[in-house]
Amino acid sequence: MNLLRRPAGLTGKVHDITAADAGWGYVGFGLYRLQPGDHVAEVTGDREVVLVLVEGHARLTGAGQDWGVMGDRMDVFEKTPPHCLYLPDGTDWTATAVTACTLAVCTAPGKGGHAARRLGPDGIALAPRGTGANTRHINNIAMEARDVADSLLVTEVFTPAGNWSSYPSHRHDEDDYPRMTYLEETYYHRLNPAQGFAIQRVYTEDGTLDETMAVKNHDVTLVPRGHHPCGAPYGYDLYYLNVMAGPRRAWRFQNDPDHDWIYRRDNPA
Repeated sequence: MNLLRRPAGLTGKVHDITAADAGWGYVGFGLYRLQPGDHVAEVTGDREVVLVLVEGHARLTGAGQDWGVMGDRMDVFEKTPPHCLYLPDGTDWTATAVTACTLAVCTAPGKGGHAARRLGPDGIALAPRGTGANTRHINNIAMEARDVADSLLVTEVFTPAGNWSSYPSHRHDEDDYPRMTYLEETYYHRLNPAQGFAIQRVYTEDGTLDETMAVKNHDVTLVPRGHHPCGAPYGYDLYYLNVMAGPRRAWRFQNDPDHDWIYRRDNPA
């Protein structure tokens, strides 16, 4: 499996990762980079969708409604809450760019259990996580605490230069609730300044998967199983948009036993 996906170009649909293309069963991820006036349209089919306006403004329609012009931040690193839209399976949607914009299309199997609705910016607040060089900041778009989707879990993470995130190393690759849930995951990466890079490692404890990737602006990484920490080099802030899905809409994970002491030190009982 190719875990590192580079964008297909500078404009248009630069990522189109289906579950079949990824070689797994749940998560899909698409990304449009649009110029003012560009128009795109898709049908959801048997999948639910969370549209995330990563940056810029666009007029959105979906599930038979005109949602108007959505979007606020013009640069993702403004860190303001994103404008997002949930659409169930069996619907369609359109987006017309009002400004240059970046639109993420997060998908997973739908079950018809939730109606179309705005997911942001209301209800999303930037929150710190971790300590020291493990500090990062989270915009929880559609995580478990918000009953807004059938399968999808979606969140944004901002990691300051020199810090780590998705760390201590953890995995969620077994369907053994409540100890752990099976969740496939994609990371859509951005760097500030844009010419930077970050490091992501994806590995299993038995060593059957162990890949370390230098990710650049607009790259996507796939996490089919195993642990998946990220590091931001000095001088470059890291953003990523996470999409997760599996048979159960819950996030339960286990730390790598070799590094769990870090979590226990920072989170004493």
